[in-house]
Amino acid sequence: MNNLDQIFVYAKYWLLSQLPGGVQSLVSIVLDIIAIIAVFGTCFALTTILERKGLGRIQNRYGPNRVGPCGLLQPMADAIKMLTKEDIVPFAADKVVHYLAPLVLTVPIWLAFSVIPFGREMSAIDLDAGVLFFFAVGGASELAVFMAGWSSRNKYSLVGAMRAIAQMISYEVPLVLATIPVIMLSGSLNLNKIVEAQSGYAFGVAQWNVFTPWGFAGFFLFLIAATAESNRSPFDLPEGESEIIAGFLTEYSGFKYALFFLGEYLGLFAVTALSVTLFLGGWHAPLQVLEFLPSWFCFFVKFAAIIAVFIWVRGTVPRLRFDQLLNFSWRFLVPLTLVNLLVAVVWHFTSLGAGLDQSLRWLISAAMIVPAYVYFGRALSPNRPTRIYQYAE
Repeated sequence: MNNLDQIFVYAKYWLLSQLPGGVQSLVSIVLDIIAIIAVFGTCFALTTILERKGLGRIQNRYGPNRVGPCGLLQPMADAIKMLTKEDIVPFAADKVVHYLAPLVLTVPIWLAFSVIPFGREMSAIDLDAGVLFFFAVGGASELAVFMAGWSSRNKYSLVGAMRAIAQMISYEVPLVLATIPVIMLSGSLNLNKIVEAQSGYAFGVAQWNVFTPWGFAGFFLFLIAATAESNRSPFDLPEGESEIIAGFLTEYSGFKYALFFLGEYLGLFAVTALSVTLFLGGWHAPLQVLEFLPSWFCFFVKFAAIIAVFIWVRGTVPRLRFDQLLNFSWRFLVPLTLVNLLVAVVWHFTSLGAGLDQSLRWLISAAMIVPAYVYFGRALSPNRPTRIYQYAE
């Protein structure tokens, strides 16, 4: 283990050693909070500018290019604008609930980062029920969205909130179901132990969960559900501006609007970090020859790669209709995650100890999940009668 890998851990311990014992635990908590806010606050600023530039390139137009060199100071300009804009609150709004809604959204998401292991010995809290804690605090987002829509006393806000809650609940089900095979086969809800279960190498290649048939399918099912849960395109219907103006955010402006914007990106970062932990080996390197790399560096390279995929999807995939969105969850993702759960069970009980070759186990798993994928995919678009066109004579 090189010193660069544990540089942040050593720096924290050195700083704590300079303090009296009575305040070390409190300062340790404060340092963890500062580190999480600094890292993901920076990720938020960088992602917004890179996303806008990436979307500009995808759509053959200019991205931000006026503020700072190459437009790199645009996030700072956006922050100043949001801080200085007038905060307008509807006269009939429930002002207390209207004020609390963005706080209820953002604060629990910061808590979700506390159980993610960002590197070797680099998790703020090592909980035995870390996965359960992650989804428990994430459930506050539905409450925050309802608070925002209801307190605004605006029919567009209320309709947008109802649509958002329906979407979030619909996609939270497959999101949780996609994690169950990981929990079953690792035998723990502790995210650090889930990472340890993926620590081996076979022929120099990492034994991540994504390199198994159930992990490969579960990873993509998880990412699709996470895209909808994070209100990302093509699932960004709660803010369907062509139909309901701006959804539950219609009556928000200034810094409170910015908090919702921040919460959306933090939610995206949280589920991305969880996907890296569950399926991509956490902070482990993909190849044994790369084990010399710092563990936190490996984690954030995977993290950045998935964020780049989210940006690419946003710029290339059109928005769904709301009925298509709900059908896609309940008629495709949910049954497919249940089939994948069965695949994980079969994979476990047909281990090499049972006398089956690895390639045969892959064939059995593929024979279970591929027909299910085809069947449920076709069920989304049932056969319709052929249209008959009649022309006037």
